[in-house]
Amino acid sequence: MISKQTIDKIFSTIRVEEIVGEYVQLKRAGSNYKGLSPFHDEKTPSFVVSAAKQIWKDFSTGKGGTAISFLMEIENFTYPEALRHAAKKYGIEIEEDQKDFSEEAKNAQSERDLLYKVHEVANDYFQNFLWEVEEGKSIGLSYFKERELRDDIIKKFQLGYSPEKKNAFTAYALEKGYSKEILEKSGLSIFPENTPAGVDRFRERVIFPIHSFSGRVLGFGARILKNNVKTAKYLNSPETEIYHKSNVLYGLNQSKQAISKKNVCLLVEGYMDVISLHMSGIENVVASSGTSLTTEQIKLIKRLTENVTILFDGDNAGIKASFRSIDMLLTEGMNIRVLLFPDGDDPDSFARKHPQEYVEKFIENEALDFIDFKAEILLKEVGNDPIKKAEAIRDIVKSVGFVQNALKREVYLKEVSNKFGLSEKSLFNELDVQRQVTQNQNQHVQQQKESTAPVKMEVVPLDEGKEDPFLFEVLFMENKLVDHMLMFGDIILKRKDDHDEEYQITVIEEILQHFDEEHYEFLVKGNEIIINQVKEGIQNDELRSGNFFVSFMDEEISSKVVDALIPLDDLENWASRNIYPPNYGDKIAEQVKGDVLLHKYRYIDYLIKQTANELDAYSDSDPVKYYELIQKITLLKQASIRLNDIIEYSPIKGIYVDRKR
Repeated sequence: MISKQTIDKIFSTIRVEEIVGEYVQLKRAGSNYKGLSPFHDEKTPSFVVSAAKQIWKDFSTGKGGTAISFLMEIENFTYPEALRHAAKKYGIEIEEDQKDFSEEAKNAQSERDLLYKVHEVANDYFQNFLWEVEEGKSIGLSYFKERELRDDIIKKFQLGYSPEKKNAFTAYALEKGYSKEILEKSGLSIFPENTPAGVDRFRERVIFPIHSFSGRVLGFGARILKNNVKTAKYLNSPETEIYHKSNVLYGLNQSKQAISKKNVCLLVEGYMDVISLHMSGIENVVASSGTSLTTEQIKLIKRLTENVTILFDGDNAGIKASFRSIDMLLTEGMNIRVLLFPDGDDPDSFARKHPQEYVEKFIENEALDFIDFKAEILLKEVGNDPIKKAEAIRDIVKSVGFVQNALKREVYLKEVSNKFGLSEKSLFNELDVQRQVTQNQNQHVQQQKESTAPVKMEVVPLDEGKEDPFLFEVLFMENKLVDHMLMFGDIILKRKDDHDEEYQITVIEEILQHFDEEHYEFLVKGNEIIINQVKEGIQNDELRSGNFFVSFMDEEISSKVVDALIPLDDLENWASRNIYPPNYGDKIAEQVKGDVLLHKYRYIDYLIKQTANELDAYSDSDPVKYYELIQKITLLKQASIRLNDIIEYSPIKGIYVDRKR
């Protein structure tokens, strides 16, 4: 169990903008940072990071919290896992309160946790075998040296070797206490009926671990070194609970910072392409891990940049793959350039032949935009055949149709028009035809899905607050007062008592005083928890406002706190337009005073309605109780009239002022 001192040190050291910045391309917006939501597909940024408050808020999904809660959301970490990941990133040593864990605690580990752990164990085993064992050094390490890889690069990518003995790792893992079931589910071991001791999936191969965005080992790629064996040259981990190849890009963990810094991602095919480019000093590169490019992989890149340069081999298979990838990237709003290496070369061999500067200039100068690239490839074979030429142009226009932005589409079509000497009108007509065909196909597919899908009865939850206007108003004001406590709780207000003598009181104390005077029963459970925590803090001479609750391990509470600390207005960078609206809290003394009065007013209205609802039950059965309720309503209405007399709300100024009479 991680000690409280270590947790405090982690929270005081980590920077939310740095941790989030590894997953989301953030741009400065006033005092905050903005970016596209990593949890929701969107075109306009709704994700805000406050460096000053060390919190984030995703307005598209409603999620928000600290750097640790972000890691938990995006990596599916547990709380301790997120803390350990952050501690490792910032070089913080973890202190444990309890070193030994009970057998019961070990058994309580989830299967997902065990899969992560057994992959870490395997990764360490393969690396150790490569560097420390003679078989690994003479076969695996020798192979990497033949590929001219330096020691630092081998260690950077955690390359390893799996020995020839058919169950070497399986036996090692079983001795460590991992079950046959978890080894089989991980894909690391196979247990045929005639081989109860198990077989290593990757035996006698060099190992390429595949990491998540944050650096966790999810699976492995493995290359056989013998040429006379009738088996696949490359072998990959099967799909597991933690490894889905369509959601992973090889090298992304090692390349994400360079991609974000250079604002362009080089996309290649193989493991060695990534590694060789890194060794030459070009680090903004990832590979699609031996699978066709997927939408999920593109979205991983889009977190860091919208610019992609595809580097493919100059063979026919590479060209076909690049055509499909182009259309998918355009659909996701990416800016694309494409480079095919000279015949006989791929990124790996080219990077090993030439120095870094030469490779970088070659990529920069030779990469074409997708229109020029497709034109060059498609028009090679058409000769003077007008029909083939028309088909080639239609293929290019079809790709333009995948561009989501209307302005970009028009610019691209103008480029096609100039390139082929065709009228823009004819190209726009062709584009309309292409898009109509695509739309019809999509509608047909959707209709087929709907016709085969089972009919579901949906239960729509009733929003009680909005159904009852009296309740809604009370809830609104209750939340607003708690927000004031979270946002401005420690601000000192100057007030005057009934004898016109000045005194000082904090925002927290004034609002608490109001709630206590009214014997107010909170209608929102989360608010009641916050108030109880605030009261406990006051008893301990501690003012607990927003920062205290930011790391509170309760999703409802932390979400509410982030909502209060990052209001919706923070999405807009008004100063960039020379607009300077008043800041929320500029007149907090008036706001608190007015909101306390308005909450009291709304609460009285709510009580009048609740009391009136009780009248029918006692009109015949209990005249005394009925009369008491009538009296209560009369007193409440008198109080409401008095409050109405002194409250005035200005929706333009956003403050409350006393009405002078």
